[in-house]
Amino acid sequence: MSRPRIVIVGAGFAGYRAARTLSRASRGRADITLLNPTDHFLYVPLLPQVAAGILEPRRVTVSLSANLRAVRLVLGEAGHIDLDTRTVHYTDPEGDRGTLGYDRLVLAAGSVDKLLPIPGVAEHAHGFRGLPEALYLRDHLIRQVESAASGDNADERTARCTFVVVGAGYTGTEVAAQGQLFTDALVRAHPLRRGMRPRWLLLDVASRVLPELDERLSRTADRVLRERGVEIRMGTSVKEATRDGVLLTDGEFVDTRTLVWCVGVRPDPLVESLGLPLERGRLLVEPTLQVPGRPEVFACGDAAAVPDLDRPGEYTPMTAQHAWRQGKVAGQNVAASLGAGGRAAGLRPYRHKDLGFVVDLGGVQAAANPLGVHLSGPAAGAVTRGYHLAAMPGNRVRVAADWLLDAVLPRQDVQLGLVRSRSVPLDTASPELARLPHDRRRETAASGPGAATEADVNAGNAPADETDRNTADRNTADRNTADRNTADRNTHGKNTHDRNEGNDVNDANDVNQTTGGSGEQHPSPEDDSQSITAPTPEVGRHGDGDGGPRAGQRSPEDGSQSITAPTPEVGQHSSGPATGRNDETAAEPAKQQSGRGADGNEPAPGPVERGEGRTEGDR
Repeated sequence: MSRPRIVIVGAGFAGYRAARTLSRASRGRADITLLNPTDHFLYVPLLPQVAAGILEPRRVTVSLSANLRAVRLVLGEAGHIDLDTRTVHYTDPEGDRGTLGYDRLVLAAGSVDKLLPIPGVAEHAHGFRGLPEALYLRDHLIRQVESAASGDNADERTARCTFVVVGAGYTGTEVAAQGQLFTDALVRAHPLRRGMRPRWLLLDVASRVLPELDERLSRTADRVLRERGVEIRMGTSVKEATRDGVLLTDGEFVDTRTLVWCVGVRPDPLVESLGLPLERGRLLVEPTLQVPGRPEVFACGDAAAVPDLDRPGEYTPMTAQHAWRQGKVAGQNVAASLGAGGRAAGLRPYRHKDLGFVVDLGGVQAAANPLGVHLSGPAAGAVTRGYHLAAMPGNRVRVAADWLLDAVLPRQDVQLGLVRSRSVPLDTASPELARLPHDRRRETAASGPGAATEADVNAGNAPADETDRNTADRNTADRNTADRNTADRNTHGKNTHDRNEGNDVNDANDVNQTTGGSGEQHPSPEDDSQSITAPTPEVGRHGDGDGGPRAGQRSPEDGSQSITAPTPEVGQHSSGPATGRNDETAAEPAKQQSGRGADGNEPAPGPVERGEGRTEGDR
């Protein structure tokens, strides 16, 4: 008799916990396969510290293969699930298609950024749900401060030193808190930057910061941020975003080059394609996490609408502590349904009680209420970091070591140039992967019942999940980008100067090059990837752009580093003008990759929980 086949889609908080629970309960009596676009579990709560340069990026990633030794890892993105034939169709990172058969399916696909039909947001804003976005934001903050310090235009300097964060839930609050400390440190560290004053704005349509939490935690966070100089605008959001700034709903126009979008999340579009009953884009399940009418299918985490047994008629919010615990229950129930794990008595329903919350406000400041005891200041900071160390499934010593080094040594304020603006679009179905230009994959599926509509703009901190009417137009514009770039190059001959060098918000419109100090022309630092033929690889190129005098050679990594470039220390764009030291050009196409998202919230395995209320769900 063959062993039962179990397939888990997604390795976020729910998927990782389900895989770990199943591997222990099955004891080798089942074939467990985990389908995920990356080979690691991402501990999302510490991403703000990665963006602020406190933690090295690998500290927040946990190897799936090393920690789930009895689980087969398949790298790929699920595109279609055939419930009748019990097969999962996926695309691997190299574009090849494959299928996985199953006897039990655990759907833990997670969530993606929630989009609102606000003009310009999809083009000029960036989310904060994946490691690429955190790395991009760190480089962007450093670049804006450096560009402001070297500029002569006072208005331009002010705009570059203005940073707008939309969404005052967990993610937005922590990004603003860590980001403000980081940019202030960048200014203090350089004598030529004295007199510069970074300005941070935190916007939300809700009436207070962290509206889903206890008011005492909200007041603590509000007080700490205001004392640092963060401008908190409650009852205010973005009406329109442009390349030069944002128009607020109160009528004020803020000149800025930075717009961070943290308004919430919506279920991964994969669940919509199943054709099963949904609740606000989430798959309806029974308290045992089984899909009604499909007892072989279990769903948990952000993709599932799990009944809240303590609040009849309601569903558990899309938070990390729920995803973490639902993953454990899903693993136990799958094992029980196969007669493994010693649970022949039946399946257990999911039930959970919150025991406290923590909010990291940067430095030694935090807000926490473990077991209902309200804490603030250094005491709350110690509890918060202790919680994260206990909650992480790995890398605890390395994280603690980075915290210690940050306390005694200055941070390294250098740009890595690994992630470019177009690599982290807001409208993406897989925020955990950096995108290559023209890599559409499942981006067109980012709209649907789970996307937000205009009615969400004034729906408080929990916009409803509806269709984003602008997705098709954005996709069409993206597909035509290469044609526009080629036409511009043919019209102008040589690339002109870009007055907004380093402007991350405007990267989608950047087809010009900037002039270096030596008088040679260099492209914008906002390009996505790298070219093996570019004579100036220190700046990114686009894949269908010019390759300079040695154009025509192709990188085996699709826009990785240049093996022929005289300055190989920085990467090239794979879809923009890559003019070098002469005007010879040649276009080259971009290759596609594939990936799939996972849960983006944090767990709370210990007595202290860090929640993300359904009204915010921004992780």
